[in-house]
Amino acid sequence: MTVIRVVTIEREYGSGAAAIATAVAGELGWKLWDREITGEIARRMKCSQKTVERLEEKPDPVYQRLFRVFMRGSYETTAGDQQPEVLNAETLASLFERIIGDIAAQGHCVIVGRGAPYFMRNREDTYRVFLYASREEKVRRTIAAGKRQSEAEDLVDNVDRERAAFVRRYYNSDWPARHVYHQMINTAMGDALVVKTILDGIDLLNICERRRRPA
Repeated sequence: MTVIRVVTIEREYGSGAAAIATAVAGELGWKLWDREITGEIARRMKCSQKTVERLEEKPDPVYQRLFRVFMRGSYETTAGDQQPEVLNAETLASLFERIIGDIAAQGHCVIVGRGAPYFMRNREDTYRVFLYASREEKVRRTIAAGKRQSEAEDLVDNVDRERAAFVRRYYNSDWPARHVYHQMINTAMGDALVVKTILDGIDLLNICERRRRPA
């Protein structure tokens, strides 16, 4: 019998995913992996977390490829005769898959973004959620988080475009790839109801699995 051990939450920018994922993890008593993924990549690559944040989920620009030679030292030391990995978006795309696989193997975790739903699309123990909202709702939430109106609008209009370009370039997939999700939820209904909807969905899926499988 398959039991859900991992929840992945993909999101549009400004949809409130950070708070919702934190609440889901708290209700389940599971570990949250969001900024912690960034920290783990920085640790493996032996570079600062801010360096990783500048590259996460953004397609690698041409000028950056020209400057890779100056980034020696910002890479993960590898064993044997393998060449060191230089920090760039392509390296990050590969690292996301490896690190998320390692995290999922531990189970009892909630993973935010980083292509996790796509990597985990064939795992029966993973519950995959996509969170979205209207532009107005996302701008409102972003302003409430401390951004100015103009900055909030710029982030809402551009971050998801970069995410889609990153996924299309490095994973050859649409973003969001709707067929990989169990639920796609409009967060305008409020965080508490979104959290309950996710938890209820997990419970229902587990119940259906128990009924489907013979004792």
